[in-house]
Amino acid sequence: MTARVDHAVVSGTFSLDGETFDVDNNIWVVGDDAECVVIDAPHDVDAIMAVVGDRAVRAILLTHAHDDHSRKAPELRERIVAPIMLHPDDKPLWELTHPDHLWDVDLGDGFEIMVGGTLLRALHTPGHAPGAVCFHAPSLGAVFTGDTLFQGGPGATGRSFSDRPTIEASIRAKLFALPDETVVHTGHGDDTTIGAEKAALGA
Repeated sequence: MTARVDHAVVSGTFSLDGETFDVDNNIWVVGDDAECVVIDAPHDVDAIMAVVGDRAVRAILLTHAHDDHSRKAPELRERIVAPIMLHPDDKPLWELTHPDHLWDVDLGDGFEIMVGGTLLRALHTPGHAPGAVCFHAPSLGAVFTGDTLFQGGPGATGRSFSDRPTIEASIRAKLFALPDETVVHTGHGDDTTIGAEKAALGA
């Protein structure tokens, strides 16, 4: 059975540095009819479960620990009994939202997980957050970039724990090494492609 990408959008808030903003987040679920992984856990566990359905969830993969991506991860873990996976460099951000909970598995650059016969490989792409990670699914021709790369360019770097030169270096080294036709599934907003964003950054 061929793995597929399922998607929904949920609304909530993002808070950091004493400010709060309304945001819409993408929920991405990758797998087949029997099993899947959930990429990020924003805002609403019921909305995530509506995408998952009755499938077994292998893991909750976090692209980074900003509250709009990780807020519901512990609650989702309780609902589905699956490990939360996060890059350890995002511990300071995680602790802002979850001082009384830990994640389960450290993600590192090159970490791999199989689901529904499809390989997902973690790419450490710091800049938007120290532990920001993208998930490349070569057989699906897709990469899940969280807030590292959007349609129109890199993610925001104007807040704590972020850095513009770092995110640009991450994108050029890790994401622009992928085939131009790779579909970019972002944390917010519409899809794009690696080729389109290379052109936008003049790469």
